[in-house]
Amino acid sequence: MALVEEQEAAPHLHVVQGGGGVDLEAAERAVADLLVALGRDPSDEHLVETPRRVAAAYAELLTPTPFRATTFPNDEGYDELVVARDVAFSSLCEHHLLPFSGVAHLGYLPGERIVGLSKLARVVEHVARDLQVQERLTEQLADWLERELQPKGVGVVVEAEHLCMSLRGVRASGSRTVTSAVRGLLRSDGRSRAEFFALTGVHR
Repeated sequence: MALVEEQEAAPHLHVVQGGGGVDLEAAERAVADLLVALGRDPSDEHLVETPRRVAAAYAELLTPTPFRATTFPNDEGYDELVVARDVAFSSLCEHHLLPFSGVAHLGYLPGERIVGLSKLARVVEHVARDLQVQERLTEQLADWLERELQPKGVGVVVEAEHLCMSLRGVRASGSRTVTSAVRGLLRSDGRSRAEFFALTGVHR
């Protein structure tokens, strides 16, 4: 199935702003305090730069980049599924502050507008740069597609491995969690729903 190519004519732009608000100095002090609480000496030669590095790393992981959500008129009346598969992402579990990473599959049945395909990858990165749970991330991606495109149907599947499961607790290394959100015709029409999940490689 051919995917709709990004076009040049008559785009509709919506700027998605970044969040952030990380206080780097306060974060550095907090990391130093954590090292002390863990029985480590922050003045140790090997750890002296650790608070700065950790604060900068979290600031990067929690600050989404603004981008222009470019959409175009669906002049050709394209009415088949558009699916972007295996969009890689990393996010932070809000319960343990440990990373989870994987891929997102995004699809929609176009209505009057289509979206530049690169923007599907950008919105995944934007939503992932936050303290997250996978279920919320999945719903936020579906919400964005509905809001920006007003399509006939929306489907999102997210597959991820959570370090809070693979490194601690049950230590289920390699286990992947799958979440999905389907809206419109992809929820109500069985054939469209089945086609979407088949194209993502998730069989239901």
